Amino acid sequence: MNDDELLAERFEEHRGRLRAVAYRMLGSLTEADDAVQEAWMRLGRVDPAEIGNLGGWLTTVTGRICLNLLRSRAARREQPMDETFVPDPVLAPLSPADPEQQALHSDSVGVALLVVLERLTPDERLAFVLHDMFAVPFDDIAPVLERSTATTRQLASRARRRVRDATPACESDPGRQKEVLDAFMAAARGGDFEALVAVLHPDVVLRADAGALVRGPAASRVLRGARTVAESALMFARYTAAARMVLVNDAIGLLSVVEGRVRSVMYVTVTDGRITGIYVLADPERLARLQVPDAEA
Repeated sequence: MNDDELLAERFEEHRGRLRAVAYRMLGSLTEADDAVQEAWMRLGRVDPAEIGNLGGWLTTVTGRICLNLLRSRAARREQPMDETFVPDPVLAPLSPADPEQQALHSDSVGVALLVVLERLTPDERLAFVLHDMFAVPFDDIAPVLERSTATTRQLASRARRRVRDATPACESDPGRQKEVLDAFMAAARGGDFEALVAVLHPDVVLRADAGALVRGPAASRVLRGARTVAESALMFARYTAAARMVLVNDAIGLLSVVEGRVRSVMYVTVTDGRITGIYVLADPERLARLQVPDAEA
């Protein structure tokens, strides 16, 4: 094996971690893959012998690439608004016989947390993601931000408080998640408005990606309140009728396939037996890029 092949093999050992960093930074699977590829290209422009810790070097380089992308988004005012942002979901098959075991194999960050991360500034997000999620020392993060270690620590602390205050309390038991989704699907398929209202929290919030499942202008991508959300669920019951359960990041969600085409992915947060948040991705272009698990026999 020559030096280039050896370096490529070593890089592949770190690819999963780098993609996880980039996904948490960007909320986009496509952009995450692009960031990891850019990190590989940058590695090719340096002398590997001068890198003492390849994993650490690649992690901070990937973080810097993502930081630049986030800053560019903000400068062009393309940063998704936190009220309407729906991140790319990571899908995996779900075994109805053992949902808990399937959930234990999912190491993806929750969609709800990704939405909260979107509310941070680019610098806060980098400091929090690298330090709190991947244990990168502040001394290594500070040069990426071009800040002092003390300031970087303060950024992470501020981000940590914002994440803690904004992240909803969610049911982590997959069995309970499945019970609530079963009730939601049965009510939607049966056209039972009051049953839908009953399974929704009074202050439930629905976020859809581009108005695809919510009528009205772009601003109506956010719906609030059990009765309003229930009306929308009945309006688009055909998607629920075609849905099957899958793992969506760290929880059980719904994948809708109509006439052989993926039409939507839905992720919910559940608290005390009721749905508190619904996140719907229905943009055909984004759906087409997802890796969709095969239907189980």
